[in-house]
Amino acid sequence: MSTEKHEVQYAALPFRRRGDVIEVLLITSLDTGRWIIPKGWPIEGLSPHDAAAREAHEEAGLVGRITDHVIGRFDYDKQLTGGSFVPCTVEVFALEVVRQMRSWPEQDKRQRRWFGLEEGVEAVQEPELQALIRSLDRILPE
Repeated sequence: MSTEKHEVQYAALPFRRRGDVIEVLLITSLDTGRWIIPKGWPIEGLSPHDAAAREAHEEAGLVGRITDHVIGRFDYDKQLTGGSFVPCTVEVFALEVVRQMRSWPEQDKRQRRWFGLEEGVEAVQEPELQALIRSLDRILPE
């Protein structure tokens, strides 16, 4: 068992329902352009789920209803400025998207795109995030 300390980040997994179909919205990372979900460090004065909702707004221009409970977690190595890495555990909250803003803080830095669940699974790299997306239709509140 690893004794390495993991930092915690909070993330929103944005989704929408199109009839019986669930889609997820992914964004590109700033450094490599890979597909990820909006996430960030804890924000003083905000609950974990509210911090995740704020990240979704800043990084993807999304407004919606976020769960107040964690629907899953995944680990990854966050690359810091200067090239070093820190292991992170990301606690994920489901965000049902109500509105997509036409302009938002990071619109010039990222792309955003809707994916079907299987397409979303293939787009992300983290195995635990892949599993979470794959199971989303079974774990979402009705």
